[in-house]
Amino acid sequence: MTIRAVVWDVDDTIFDYTAADRAGMRGHLAAEGLLDAFPSVEQALDRWRELTDLQWERFAAGGVDWETSRRDSVRAFVDRPLTDPEAEDWFQRYLRHYEGAWALFPDVLPVLDALAGSHRHSVLSNSSLRVQEHKLRVLGVRDRFESVLCAAELGVHKPAAEAFHAACDALELSPREVAYVGDHPEIDGRGAADAGLFSVWIDRAGVRAVTAPGEAPEAGRPTGPRRIASLAELPAILRLDTRFGAPSTFG
Repeated sequence: MTIRAVVWDVDDTIFDYTAADRAGMRGHLAAEGLLDAFPSVEQALDRWRELTDLQWERFAAGGVDWETSRRDSVRAFVDRPLTDPEAEDWFQRYLRHYEGAWALFPDVLPVLDALAGSHRHSVLSNSSLRVQEHKLRVLGVRDRFESVLCAAELGVHKPAAEAFHAACDALELSPREVAYVGDHPEIDGRGAADAGLFSVWIDRAGVRAVTAPGEAPEAGRPTGPRRIASLAELPAILRLDTRFGAPSTFG
């Protein structure tokens, strides 16, 4: 069946979240006079990413809301008690440095231009609508996407099939007519494939694998994510009949 639409992840897929987060936190720590609180800048940055990942897992599990999760990240990072307003103010000061470092990956606009006449486009993110709508507008690409769906509002997050199916429903297309592009091999890659979408895993670093060598597809079922190193590979993959068993173009 022809792929008619592409649904996109945002962070570390079209938006260089990792680079922006690290640049933003580096600038924030310098402004706050906190660089000496850690053995090295790199350890401070790694600690911040570890805490934000842990708090996201709490949010995804339904234990806390989005604002509470980020305030708790701040409290754990500075290792002292803070009121909600104090933690929020700290986070907002960091946010100004973080947003100043926002950028698309260089392969994003060329591939959106290349697919503009042939495919519809949407977003599915495990973040919140307020966060991702703002981000896409600042980056100048919000008008490229028909819809933006996020876990905070959906009440379900990737890799649950219901999240991917909600994105397909918003486009009024079946999963078999939709490609999903994301950077995480399991949450995005395996999740989308298991939900019946044409799954494309963007693995820019080329360091992880999802499908064991020689793994055979089940009859009538997608083989799993197609792994690519650059979004420049995507138009060719969408033109090919790769849903059942064709090799990845990853070199």
